[in-house]
Amino acid sequence: MPDSAKQCADAGLIERFLEMLAAERGVARNTLLAYRSDLEAASDMLAGQLALITKDKIAILIAGWSHLANSSVARKAAALRGFFAFLEEEGMRSDNPSSALPRPIQIRALPKVLDTGEVEALFATIEGRLAKVKPAPLDYRLSALVELLYGSGLRASELVALPRTSIVGDRPYIILSGKGGKERLVPISDRARHAVGAWHAFVPRDSKYLFPSRAARASGKGDVHISRIRLFQIIRELAAESGIDPAKVSPHVLRHAFATHLLAGGANLRALQAMLGHADIATTQIYTHVDSSKLVELVNQRHPLAKHSLSR
Repeated sequence: MPDSAKQCADAGLIERFLEMLAAERGVARNTLLAYRSDLEAASDMLAGQLALITKDKIAILIAGWSHLANSSVARKAAALRGFFAFLEEEGMRSDNPSSALPRPIQIRALPKVLDTGEVEALFATIEGRLAKVKPAPLDYRLSALVELLYGSGLRASELVALPRTSIVGDRPYIILSGKGGKERLVPISDRARHAVGAWHAFVPRDSKYLFPSRAARASGKGDVHISRIRLFQIIRELAAESGIDPAKVSPHVLRHAFATHLLAGGANLRALQAMLGHADIATTQIYTHVDSSKLVELVNQRHPLAKHSLSR
């Protein structure tokens, strides 16, 4: 079979695998894009024979990954394991060569976190803008964005795509559809509801989104929301204005700050897991390592033996 035909065969199978992940498992779009890139690259390395690969040929892939970080190798290996399992389940292979794939040890990095003083500096800047005689509409938008990021721990993708009517009246929560289409209840603070209410006055009534893009607002329509990249820029501009290194601040860092500060304040880990939308509590547990001094203080103050001294 010519190489071009083999590569076409790989391409068709990769497409079917990705369609299955999207339709049956609700895998997020970014994950699908990453898997597509990994599988297509592996197919190119094997001259279009990825679907036919044997265990001994997997060494070719491993050699090609030698310069990559463990996290990248782990993701590529995961994509291939899923692909080979799919081929086996569909009867396109009688075996599964996945056992020859590497399982690199990954060290989960601690998240970047802002301390409470830095968060207060961000809000002081926002309050300064809103204290003007006639604040700009975008100042009200900034207030709503930051209140929801830090006050509710929303993901950037969830925040920018919020429907215009998602936060209404006195309802203290919103229902979000997060990763994998899983729904969760997210509490909304009084401050956030107030900030969103103030911003609502500037959102077109026929807008689909709470945070429509500038072009959508200019045209009087709201069928396009601001992008995650624009949100990233907005937060970094706020950081610079607040005297904080912009490289230290992002929408995701504010989500981390929400989780860390809530946990330090005594929040239950399971409750925090539900609010953040983590499928595995191990993902949430990383926040217990961010401020170990708080944990030591908790043990010293709350443990039943804390008030008893040792004696002979």
